[in-house]
Amino acid sequence: MTDEVPLGPAPERRVIAHADGASLGNPGHAGAGYVLLEPSGVEIERGQQYLGETTNNEAEYEALLLALRAAYRLQATHVTVRMDSQLVIKQMRGEYRVRNARLKPLHDNVRRAFPYFVQIRFEHVPREQNAVADGLAGTAAKGRGSVN
Repeated sequence: MTDEVPLGPAPERRVIAHADGASLGNPGHAGAGYVLLEPSGVEIERGQQYLGETTNNEAEYEALLLALRAAYRLQATHVTVRMDSQLVIKQMRGEYRVRNARLKPLHDNVRRAFPYFVQIRFEHVPREQNAVADGLAGTAAKGRGSVN
């Protein structure tokens, strides 16, 4: 047996990332939540973070960033992002322009994560299909701590 590191591509790892942001008022106390799943549906990780006072759309982007950081930490190569925020999904797909000055740096931060993955896909899902991330975001917005 040798101590050499095998050469070749890293193993492929696919994850599904559900992310959601919540703001109690707009702006108001806000939180972000995410859940990472194996393609089979088995949960890998979940997290939430209190964001302070911000808007709902900013919280949505912060949740997306939390999910992508977690996916990177878990060495995911392919990420399917599922969110109920039509605005964020369409902006990330390039279907909507980012006009809000406060959202532009958040959008840019997400785009800066792209090179760290082989593929990132964005899918809009109904709110009921994003219930776990929604619950985590709501709990975080109420200031009930951060977990990740």
